[in-house]
Amino acid sequence: MAGRRGHPWRLSVGIGSASSASSLANGKSMTATIALVDDDRNILQSLSIALQAEGFVTRVYSDGEAALKPLIDNPPDLAVFDVKMPRMDGLELLRRLREKSQLPVIFLTSKDDEIDEALGLAMGADDYIAKPFSQRLVIARIRAILRRVELNKNVSDGEDEPVADPITRGRLSMDPARHKVEWDGKDVTLTVTEFLILETLASRPGIVRSRNQLMDAAYQDDVYIDDRTIDSHIKRLRRKFREVDPEFDAIATLYGAGYRFADES
Repeated sequence: MAGRRGHPWRLSVGIGSASSASSLANGKSMTATIALVDDDRNILQSLSIALQAEGFVTRVYSDGEAALKPLIDNPPDLAVFDVKMPRMDGLELLRRLREKSQLPVIFLTSKDDEIDEALGLAMGADDYIAKPFSQRLVIARIRAILRRVELNKNVSDGEDEPVADPITRGRLSMDPARHKVEWDGKDVTLTVTEFLILETLASRPGIVRSRNQLMDAAYQDDVYIDDRTIDSHIKRLRRKFREVDPEFDAIATLYGAGYRFADES
């Protein structure tokens, strides 16, 4: 069932601005505004209720065409898009949005749809979540991205905020403040979760990190994650680095123990 053209469905809709992200503190509730764009009304309603219960304000839209103008004219703090939608899908919505806005965006994709993931990240999405998903996982990803946005804003404003130092390990360069990764001088586009996992491994090369340690680093809120999820993230990390260097082997598996980043010093 579609909402009215150009208007969000009438669930609990609130108005906010990008500046409200600064109220985020210690990963707890905040008055940030999240826009949800999906043609599945059940997903919109359940996710909206879950976000509101955590202190977020939500706006919901039935497709990209309904969402585009409101997202540009009165931007929320973050938007969550489905990829497959009628009239205007998530990829086209992101393309048009990026012409005028750097609004943080999370994509909802079909399970293992690597084409959608690659296109979305290349076009400027901040993260992706495969369906079916847990609401707590979505909330954890939203909080992680808003924390990063706030840190970047503070760095740009020259505020004295604690920001992780850049990491250089052999051919790897990571800039946490700008969420930038290079391998041998070539850009590697990572999601927030992939970045946090790699940062944890590269911060102490040669040291084995268990799946639980990597889960704690990537999902800082109290969210249950199957430990095999980390295996999937490692697989995607390796694939992305091998796109710029087919011989990439810096992330080693220690069976029964975890993973480690190669010590090239």
